[in-house]
Amino acid sequence: MGKIKIDIEPELKRYALTGDVALLSGNRRIQINFRDALSADFSDDDVVHIPFEKDTKEAVLSRIQKILEKFEIEEVRTQAVEAELEDYLVAESKFDEFSKKALDIRNNNCDEGDLRKFSDCLQKELKNRTLYPLQLLSAYHLAFSQNACNFSVPGAGKTSIVYGAYAYLRSLPPDDPKHVDKLMIVGPLSSFLAWEDEYSACFGEKADSKRLSGGVPMHERIRHLNDDAPHEITLVSYQGLSFVLNEVLTFLRNNKTMVVLDEAHKIKKIDGGVWADSALKMARHCKARVVLTGTPVPNGFQDLNNLFDFLYPGKNLLGFRPYQLSEMSETENDSRVQELIDNISPYFIRIKKSDLKLPPATNHPPIPIPMGPVQQEIYDFIDKSYEPYFREMEGDSGGALKNAIAKARLIRLMQAATNPALLRKPIGQFYDEHGIVDDVFIDDTEILAKITSYADTEVPSKFVRAGKLAKEIVAKGGKVIIWASFIENIKQLQAYLSSIGIESKLLFGETPVETENQEEGIETRESIIRDFHRPGTFPVVIANPFAVAESISLHKICHNAIYLERSYNASHFLQSKDRIHRVGLEPGTETNYYYLLSQGSIDEVIHDALAVKEQRMLRLIESEEIPLINMNMDYETDRDSEVKAIIRAYVARRA
Repeated sequence: MGKIKIDIEPELKRYALTGDVALLSGNRRIQINFRDALSADFSDDDVVHIPFEKDTKEAVLSRIQKILEKFEIEEVRTQAVEAELEDYLVAESKFDEFSKKALDIRNNNCDEGDLRKFSDCLQKELKNRTLYPLQLLSAYHLAFSQNACNFSVPGAGKTSIVYGAYAYLRSLPPDDPKHVDKLMIVGPLSSFLAWEDEYSACFGEKADSKRLSGGVPMHERIRHLNDDAPHEITLVSYQGLSFVLNEVLTFLRNNKTMVVLDEAHKIKKIDGGVWADSALKMARHCKARVVLTGTPVPNGFQDLNNLFDFLYPGKNLLGFRPYQLSEMSETENDSRVQELIDNISPYFIRIKKSDLKLPPATNHPPIPIPMGPVQQEIYDFIDKSYEPYFREMEGDSGGALKNAIAKARLIRLMQAATNPALLRKPIGQFYDEHGIVDDVFIDDTEILAKITSYADTEVPSKFVRAGKLAKEIVAKGGKVIIWASFIENIKQLQAYLSSIGIESKLLFGETPVETENQEEGIETRESIIRDFHRPGTFPVVIANPFAVAESISLHKICHNAIYLERSYNASHFLQSKDRIHRVGLEPGTETNYYYLLSQGSIDEVIHDALAVKEQRMLRLIESEEIPLINMNMDYETDRDSEVKAIIRAYVARRA
């Protein structure tokens, strides 16, 4: 083992490494680490110079130490370094001790007395909620560290875990350095109701909360943030945060606040995204910081950058630069991934689906539905028209325009497979959601006439079957959620269900979020969900997975989901299933999923593709500490190859 002496030249704003310098310059991997991570200068044979800016010298020293430790090289610090960084080195030593204890807690190697004290506190504070063992451990880990990530799967009860940690920290004496008395949630608008409802479920009283959403006038938002006695809980969206950021920073400086980033993957952008920048500027002013997401690396390990920068600003806990993390994401079985996980293990906990011990859900065999004669004629015409194009695309590298047209044609087939009336209109919102700009027109007078008059000619067969199935469920006292991809189908299905005596409500993008200044009589997402949970109210919700596939819970009242149609987005599909299959289900509860497929249509291709992707994603989610779901999975980086996979399956089925 070689030795490297670390000296500091503060007037030149750099470190000087001496000693066994040949060991550094002679090893290509060590040299790359120093050059890439720290811009090290190897031009002098006897000394390696590493620059630092005045406010980052501590972070640079930390990185030097980690590289030396990684390659088992002994470090020797000069008195100048010790004197210059005395406070920092003491703090680092304490942080190392803290990290080791946090890792012990994560691994369930806890001080039994401390854990019992924590548990007793929660029994007193959480009047209506008892955390199951893994939730209790997660809450204890968060309360101990005050700054932690929870990467548990959807439905694991992350909200309850946060409230458990918050309850303990709030119970501490006001002069305790860990005491907090305010909670700020930054998340999607759809998450607000869940946080308010869960507070009531945990503490047995209504949440003293304030929503800073778009429906609240700006002067009212600012007044709340500057108030001497603000509400206990502040809820703000990622989009809205940037508009009141200065006031939020003042709020954090004046209050002992735990800040939670819910669905934190929304701040993954590391190249100047407004949402990410706003969240990161909050970090140093929080009393406690919490990161919640079930998909921490949707595009690659580089997505962890902002999460851990928020958690521990300036610490560089990952140990890798963004480009290295991108390389690791693109290289299967990269040996550096385990090092990355080891680096961050003390600071996150993950509960997997299998850990929840939920009653098993039933995926019923797909229900094949013959199309009506007019629908069949329309579908066959479109199918035949598109087939040559898809055969050409099967082995073609495509290009932006060709891929856009291919996506549009797949969507047209999806529309025709459920309700040809949709072909009358541009794809509109669905195009926007999928990044498609080119419409695809049907150039046949006779077929166009059939499409134009379709709504007056026959009821889509899927509507009839969905209505029959919903009636059977409702007759047995059950409630049901029906998932549909196209907005017009959601609206038309509601009208059809009403015609056969089934009352339903809609949850999709147009359904407004509740605000304090809401006009009376306007239905909101929150009011619909509240009413749906009441016995004797409407039995059916029709929802769009693009709008509400995350952050809502229906499992306490609804145990049946019907899929009228599905896109090829497996993430939204899995998230939608979790709305009714999550922590809190009573033992023996039967959860049912029903899939309606038009016979001989694109529905069957998409069903098979989703089944494969779902199993692949579930295996990954269950087997990995930090599941990377971008390789041939489901996110935007892979959308073009995904379309081609659908086309290949379509062509094979047609053959």
